[in-house]
Amino acid sequence: MAVATRTGSRHGELGLTDERMLEMYYYMLLTRRLDERLWLLQRSGKIPFVISAQGQEGAQVGAAFALEKGVDWVVPYYRDLGTVLVMGMTPREVFLHAFAREGDPSSGGRQMAHHWSHRRWNIVSGSSPVATQVPHAVGIALGARMQGKNIVVLTALGEGSSNQGDFHEALNFAGVHKLPVIVHVQNNEYAISVPLRKQLACQNVADRAAGYGMPGVVVDGTDVLEVYRVFREAVARARRGEGPTLIESKNVRLTAHSSDDDDKTYRPREELEAARRRDPLATTRQYLYEAGLLDEAREKELEDRVRREIDEAAAWAEAQPHPSVESMFRHVYKEA
Repeated sequence: MAVATRTGSRHGELGLTDERMLEMYYYMLLTRRLDERLWLLQRSGKIPFVISAQGQEGAQVGAAFALEKGVDWVVPYYRDLGTVLVMGMTPREVFLHAFAREGDPSSGGRQMAHHWSHRRWNIVSGSSPVATQVPHAVGIALGARMQGKNIVVLTALGEGSSNQGDFHEALNFAGVHKLPVIVHVQNNEYAISVPLRKQLACQNVADRAAGYGMPGVVVDGTDVLEVYRVFREAVARARRGEGPTLIESKNVRLTAHSSDDDDKTYRPREELEAARRRDPLATTRQYLYEAGLLDEAREKELEDRVRREIDEAAAWAEAQPHPSVESMFRHVYKEA
């Protein structure tokens, strides 16, 4: 049973109960702690690769909370750990994917790390070339329209990927046909080592939306409630048949681009310290304290719960079998 909503609270004004607000924070915390564990596993040689969601949890969780789980579709990009967790993937399944075990729902242990997918939850894997997931999402939205299904498709990418041709062609098609798709550009100010000032001639990626005949919205990605509000409006708009929306969330990147990158070679430490002061996990935690939803005891209880879930999931997944040698060519060559 949902707990009451505090009068005058920001989440209450958005129609979120206290329980739902705490659930948002739980998923943000789960995303962060799971991401941290993946880094530890990679540095210890147990998994091959990590590309982090740290700093973008508010943007991902806020966006996913606006969707209808099991009904709407998601075509995520490699940082979208928070999104896929909210939409139905479990820590066990995330670790199966990381360890490349046979039970991995994304590919049976045969897909590159962070290529999330799950048939049960309408999560579709992207390809390794960046931005190719955007035409896929637009195609799914078109297919749903042709089948008379009232669904919304969410896809995401980084601001660097928004300079690829796939992005522009897909948005143009979606705009012309008024398809129910939301394109989420998670701007973390770096395309690997290339800073934002060298990526765009305009101020915002969302400014490009006018050329495609759709709304372009800029939102503070570190504010999970504002992200939720913006995406809820875009979802409602899509369900009404009014077409796509381009949303740009302004985020911070709290790690190197990936586990193969050393950002100390191009990123000033002062800049990283400034980014940490905008950490969405910290700002959401502060909001919960101020709203009376969290105190030290409840925070410890939540941290302990998340740690237990991650400990159990990692140990269980690592003990699962590797895919069989015979499965190596499955989905590569035609099978009789």
